[in-house]
Amino acid sequence: MNTLPEKIDAFTRLLTIMDELREQCPWDKKQTLISLRNLTIEETYELADAILDNDLKGIQEEIGDLMLHLVFYARIASEQGAFDIADALHAICDKLIARHPHIYGDVKVENEEDVKRNWEQLKLKEGKKSLLAGVPRSLPAMVKAYRMQEKTKQVGFEWENTDQVWEKVQEELQELQENIQNKAPQSDIEDEFGDVLFSLINYARFIGVDPETALERTNRKFKSRFEYIEAQAAKPLQDLTLAEMDILWEAAKIQE
Repeated sequence: MNTLPEKIDAFTRLLTIMDELREQCPWDKKQTLISLRNLTIEETYELADAILDNDLKGIQEEIGDLMLHLVFYARIASEQGAFDIADALHAICDKLIARHPHIYGDVKVENEEDVKRNWEQLKLKEGKKSLLAGVPRSLPAMVKAYRMQEKTKQVGFEWENTDQVWEKVQEELQELQENIQNKAPQSDIEDEFGDVLFSLINYARFIGVDPETALERTNRKFKSRFEYIEAQAAKPLQDLTLAEMDILWEAAKIQE
């Protein structure tokens, strides 16, 4: 592994290259905070894919790509006289020290939950108007639901045990079925379906499952099995019966 001076040298090298590209490359010179936004989102998802694949070489590459974007944003901001990379780094260092009084102060904690609870309380003292203020509006809905539930837990807004959460899931499923059977307006059915998903995400949290990761693994499993059906089918899929496709589906499961 690299030493601290070597890590500093590598970061300095990136900053130097960023300055050179911004001054000399036609593409880099044209970029703005807005033009980079979607590219950054794409890079973030590429990192997420590499993590799920346990692709350490890919993770290394995507970390570098994301680091470039962060340095790029700071360079653009410095041109506007707003801040530079040093300001951003000092700000996060100050925040980490302030929010870890059990490391940099005299606060005592017993476990991870104490740390998370203190973190949220400190954010409110810093001027946050709500526990949920830090949840990005553009987060995917499933991730957002999970994060909101995690945050409100810190002030005791939480079920006492897993059985209660499962009862809530069943209650929401029943309400959804009743709305469907009673031919309720589509908007009401959508609301009830959302409640089912929200309660299932809560249940996943209680049993130690990350719902976003679990669903993505299922997506990948479905994709792999369906592609097996496509590859093994003796005739076009539209000419296969569901029973014939199901045989190939079971064969795909065996292949796994």
